[in-house]
Amino acid sequence: MTGIRPYPRRWAALALLLTAVFMDMVDSQIVTIALPVIQRDLGAAPSALQWTATGYTLAFAATLITGGRLGDRFGHRALFVLGTAGFGAASLAAGTAPDVTALLVSRVAQGVCAGLMVPQVLSFIHAEFPPAEQGRAMGFFGATFPLGGLAGPLLGGLLTQADLFGWQWRAIFFVNVPFALIAAVGAAFVLPRRRGREGVGVDVPAAAILAAASLALLYPLVQGRELGWPAWIFAVLAAAVPLIALFVVWQRFQQRRGRTPLVPPTLFRHRQLPVGLLIMLVFYCGMGAFFVLTLHLQNGLGYSPLKTAFTMLPATVGIVLGNGIGMPLAPKLGRRLPMFGLLALMAATGGVIAVVASIGDGLTPWALTGPILLYGAGLGLGASSLMLITIEGVAAAEAGAASGVVNTVVQLGTAAGPATAGTVFFGGLAAGEGFAAATEAALFLGLALFAAALLTSLLLPRRKTVDASLQRTGTDRISGDTLQR
Repeated sequence: MTGIRPYPRRWAALALLLTAVFMDMVDSQIVTIALPVIQRDLGAAPSALQWTATGYTLAFAATLITGGRLGDRFGHRALFVLGTAGFGAASLAAGTAPDVTALLVSRVAQGVCAGLMVPQVLSFIHAEFPPAEQGRAMGFFGATFPLGGLAGPLLGGLLTQADLFGWQWRAIFFVNVPFALIAAVGAAFVLPRRRGREGVGVDVPAAAILAAASLALLYPLVQGRELGWPAWIFAVLAAAVPLIALFVVWQRFQQRRGRTPLVPPTLFRHRQLPVGLLIMLVFYCGMGAFFVLTLHLQNGLGYSPLKTAFTMLPATVGIVLGNGIGMPLAPKLGRRLPMFGLLALMAATGGVIAVVASIGDGLTPWALTGPILLYGAGLGLGASSLMLITIEGVAAAEAGAASGVVNTVVQLGTAAGPATAGTVFFGGLAAGEGFAAATEAALFLGLALFAAALLTSLLLPRRKTVDASLQRTGTDRISGDTLQR
């Protein structure tokens, strides 16, 4: 912790910081409900619709680790104020976008600014709170995510359907502006003025390579179908592999030169980290299948945005319940807890497929309540516990870097999910399939991804294997118990 005495206004500062986290979570969820309305208003092509959801998370993922390093270098207060003010400006630009191109540029700008502001929150908790208070502060931080997840779809449905001042979907972006203004101005006065560390380097080439690899992976998935899958699209997709290899080589080169790499290669000496990252990538990619369910409900069945939001509401309730039940059991169950979560997700996805296939155009929100509630419970059981297991055993000195890598992978999976599911869904519609059949195909893809994540989770080391390895090396570690406290 910085200094001898804790920062006296740390709780007020945390409230402002969590306002930004809440705003980010709302924004990542609020757009999904409004996508069909955006498509009709702007005449957006299916790929543009996918980029509206994917562009934000891709830009966020590409900026996240670098944003943390920039905070270390120039001061967390300065980066938070810059990121929050930029987020508000980008939200205003998105709300006033005259066409889909301007909207996509604004969404990418939102993602970049979120990548600058969000990493500063954990850094502030680590630096300004004494150890006895960090658990409580982390509890508030963790609670912000399900609250934002709950508020996002509801606000999206309410604001879009209310059509305040004739704004329609534009209101979902305008709502960010006052939150961003309050957080930015308040942070300028309340956050402590700490100097950055001049010795901290920012690995710009590594950040550029990582962004290029992510784009090479996602661009073909979003644009390939509309372009007719030309040969060069497959070449772009294949280019992701050498770009990732180049990233790894560059990081090792930076470490040998005594410089600070963006992702320290030493992190991957712990087997559970690379295995856990792979599971998380597939896990969050599988979640993208439910992106098409909102399209089916609105475009296929004529649901209003608000009715769609309430249909999906049980998922958020399930997340809260699953997380509340699962986290106390995480130290005891170990890798079995995310496996139970994945089994629940598979059962829930299968349940939605069965309901959509059997009821057809007569589908009601009540018919989906059970599977969607179970889906949320699976997320609550799996997501947090998988994150804990993935970074368990990482040296305390590398915890920040590990957290940045984990969050980046989460965002990449979140971006890839709608891209892959959307390719299957819109491809089915283009082939003459109905909305129900196209939705079922995308959900089957999600089911397969959850099954792949479940099988991969068998490669996670058991708790006693991790502990024995650490005893041999004598390395201080981050544990699941510590993170919960």
